[in-house]
Amino acid sequence: MQRLARNRALLGFNDLPIALVGVPLVAFVMPLLFFNGTLENGFLAFWPKWKVSLFFTIFYWMVMRQAVLFFRSRWPEYKDTIKRLSFMVLTTIAMVLLLNNFCYDIHDVLLPEGYHRDMSKFDYAKSTFMVVFFIISLYEGIYFYHRWRLSLIETERLRQENISSQLDALKSQVNPHFLFNSLNTLTYLIPEDENRAVRFVQQLSKVYRYILEIRDRSLITVAEELDFLDAYQFLLKERFGENLQLQLQIDPAVKQLHMIPLSMQMLLENAIKHNIVSSEQPLTIEVVVGTSNGTLLIRNQLQPKQQVQVSTKVGLDNIRRRYAFYTTAQVEVSTEDGWFSVELPLLHTPELVAEGKG
Repeated sequence: MQRLARNRALLGFNDLPIALVGVPLVAFVMPLLFFNGTLENGFLAFWPKWKVSLFFTIFYWMVMRQAVLFFRSRWPEYKDTIKRLSFMVLTTIAMVLLLNNFCYDIHDVLLPEGYHRDMSKFDYAKSTFMVVFFIISLYEGIYFYHRWRLSLIETERLRQENISSQLDALKSQVNPHFLFNSLNTLTYLIPEDENRAVRFVQQLSKVYRYILEIRDRSLITVAEELDFLDAYQFLLKERFGENLQLQLQIDPAVKQLHMIPLSMQMLLENAIKHNIVSSEQPLTIEVVVGTSNGTLLIRNQLQPKQQVQVSTKVGLDNIRRRYAFYTTAQVEVSTEDGWFSVELPLLHTPELVAEGKG
């Protein structure tokens, strides 16, 4: 059962119905095309040639099916398609050339007395090549159709998840806790320093204006996200002072690349939410925009709170799902040497924005 399941997974479909129909049909057609077969004298007169054709068709079908399984298991990835097909075709040509003489010699042996093949070895090889390449084309064609349908289903699923994730992200940003903390900070600033209070209100307004402006966009440039981060960082510094150390390293060359909106804000908010931020234990967060891997790295010291707030589960999972819609590159998460790190892919995909996906 395991072997059958493995073979079906490699083929991409259940080939038994195809074989049950395809083998007799191919065997029926080949004598008519290459072996001077005819139905003028009735089916019984045609049967001996069909029987021999059926024998060879079953043989080549089984051999080519095993070849497809072997090469599919050897090079299963889509990126290896050309390599897989090239080796399969070359192997098939070599196999037919080796087996053709043997099959040619035993063909008459299998025919009853009074029947003969009436064809040259070259024509016999042509008929064999037609059969084997028909089998390869059939298996590969159905396989690619199956993969195409799966890709459409997966794309639609990711599209739906992306829309849902964007909604979750916006809900998480415009949450009452963030607004409450911001207004609480503002109440302390107003009597102490009116100018700072005005500046705080301006930056708070900029943050919420940005959230509203990008609500219909699923990709933005790094430059836009950094502009937002500047305002958001100001609010955090007013709230935590020197208890929060935010260190930025920015490579200007990556500013026109694309990323998921609000992903930096979500990661910063998660770091603050799950770690102690105090004068005794200041929290350091490093943001490296444009690493050697062409990614955006956000990492923070691990100093977890004893009582962590209940997670809404829209953080990393949300970011991962939204990135999965646009790239196969992974959102990398690691914990090492007392630091928690998240690496986000930076996308070279301006065409997605132009098409309205971003």
